[in-house]
Amino acid sequence: MPREGLSRREWLQCTAISSLGVGLALEGRGEAAKRPNILLLMADQMRGDCVGAEGNGAIITPHLDSLANEGVLFRRAYSSVPSCTPARAALLTGLGPWKNGMLGYSRIPERYEREKPRMLGAGGYKTGAIGKCHYHPQRNSHGYDFMLLDESGRVESPDFESDYRAWFHEQAPVLNPDMTGLGWNDYPARPYALPEELHPTTWTGNEALHYLESYEDKAPFFLKVSFARPHSPYDAPQRFFDLYEDRDIPAPHVGDWCEGYVPRASERDSLWHGDLGVETALHSRKGYYGSITFIDEQIGRILALLRKRDMLDNTLIIFISDHGDMMGDHHMWRKTYGYEGSSRIPMILRPPAGCNPSWRGTMREEPVELRDILPTCLDAAGLGGAEEMDGKSLLHLLRTDGKDWRPRIDLEHSTCYLDTEHWNGLTDGRVKYLYFGKSGEEQLFDLVSDPGECINLASDPAHEDLLEEWRGHLAAHFAERGDYWVKNGKLRRRAKDMLHSPHYVHPTL
Repeated sequence: MPREGLSRREWLQCTAISSLGVGLALEGRGEAAKRPNILLLMADQMRGDCVGAEGNGAIITPHLDSLANEGVLFRRAYSSVPSCTPARAALLTGLGPWKNGMLGYSRIPERYEREKPRMLGAGGYKTGAIGKCHYHPQRNSHGYDFMLLDESGRVESPDFESDYRAWFHEQAPVLNPDMTGLGWNDYPARPYALPEELHPTTWTGNEALHYLESYEDKAPFFLKVSFARPHSPYDAPQRFFDLYEDRDIPAPHVGDWCEGYVPRASERDSLWHGDLGVETALHSRKGYYGSITFIDEQIGRILALLRKRDMLDNTLIIFISDHGDMMGDHHMWRKTYGYEGSSRIPMILRPPAGCNPSWRGTMREEPVELRDILPTCLDAAGLGGAEEMDGKSLLHLLRTDGKDWRPRIDLEHSTCYLDTEHWNGLTDGRVKYLYFGKSGEEQLFDLVSDPGECINLASDPAHEDLLEEWRGHLAAHFAERGDYWVKNGKLRRRAKDMLHSPHYVHPTL
């Protein structure tokens, strides 16, 4: 019988053993070896350059570095629509923005035809989510068997209280969980004003440990552990600020093109651009880096428990973020931009025992994206259903050494802060092209020689042919979108922005 809520076609897709799934099978060890547990570790708003294993000598991430050393670090991982909800829609569906409908920040539809927890659950996995989901309504499970939520201070459903906030009020009924005094999109950093045991990062780590300590089901698990930091507030406990007191944290990149972002757009919690000075940016980064090290510590506790329970060798571990944080680069703050600080994310895959040992401790340069996570999970589980998705399995990439991988990945975001800011782009990890739909402005960056995107090559006659080539790539990408986006092979200016594609599933009235 199909699991409740799935069509017969979807059920057959989920329960069919995929030929791609043999990549995680251990020869001669039976069915259990073919179906590893899957642990998805997730940070919120974490930049791709904030992992020590990638070469950042200032950041302290020993446990993420260990995952990278035992697995694969994808150096060109992106969030195609770099803000919270569209990123999580790609993660949920395996679809790119045009197909999942979300071209910018809005509510995730209440249901898609195919969703990660429902597909894995239908295929025999016990599914759970701990931490931030950012769904709508906020208790919408999308098929998870088990959910414990930390939605920061967000209350978007009637009478909603997150599980973290309910726990906090039980533990400390006379205290204010927001006592540190920072907003959810603030730029200042400040040590957490309450005991560390009450911090949401501690709570998320503890709840993940409780789940794994007590897990006795014969079915393999899929568990998403989604930390709400390092997204602002940058409020790590004091000991993490102390760790970074004398470390050489990188200063913001400043491009030859970003003068327009020097003035402050606004004050405090709504600030999205402004030159606040290098010292202010470095102090913000100290709190941000501290929040990442705090998360890394919780990940270390989770890995230690998996070892203790003899579960590590049969668990596929994936670490990602939903998008990055500009942190003052080019005088910009927060996210929704196409630049590396906002759109590039960390992505690490640690395979279970028995996989090709040559994968371990490697870095890959192919462009990958959040849409690839669901196909990877289905592949690892030996399940079908990813054939019609935009995403591809990272395991397939490794098995084929990237021979048939995509040449580039698409990027975009509709209007968020200002109506001139809606943009589209493409990158292959070496070159990036950005096109601003309202003004027609173009930017072209050489990410190899200029990883900070400080030099816009679009107006350089020496790069005219390269610019034309990437215009053509974006025009070809827009072909399925119709004449409003491209006509006669030429990119069109768009006076009116589009938040949702025709594929967006609007709420039932």
